[in-house]
Amino acid sequence: MTMMFVSLPVTDLERAKSFYTAIGFTINPLFTDHNAACVVVEEDHSAFMILVREYFQTFTALPIGDPAVAPSVTRAIFLDSREAVDTAVTAGLAAGGSEAQAASDYGFMYQRQLTDPDGNILEFGWMDPTAAAQGPDAAAAHGSDATAAHGSDAAAAPEQD
Repeated sequence: MTMMFVSLPVTDLERAKSFYTAIGFTINPLFTDHNAACVVVEEDHSAFMILVREYFQTFTALPIGDPAVAPSVTRAIFLDSREAVDTAVTAGLAAGGSEAQAASDYGFMYQRQLTDPDGNILEFGWMDPTAAAQGPDAAAAHGSDATAAHGSDAAAAPEQD
């Protein structure tokens, strides 16, 4: 089984656990202690390991940056609907997160950015299933309800390589 873990430094483990459970994730108690918690994003596929900064530092001799000041990565999590994206971000805001920029709506794709209380950036998104399978032009040609309802076309999409 292939599984991805992304480690995130946090200043307050209990606050971080509360934040991540508020946005819909679960804590795996088998891999959680006073230094770290395993936040299950998708069972058997992906998880965050939230580690207190002092413990995180034991994994590298390099200095740990402050993601609130100089972010070096975002984490994108795509959900099943636009409504699920809005629900997750709203819950995150209520749990102490912040939203630094407005939502991006490309018709075939919808994204919102949520920053956790430690400055780690999460992007929640939804993509039209046709676009996910065949690309944004296919979603526009297919005339999906989402693309039509939001008046966007593939030309409004971000550039792709």
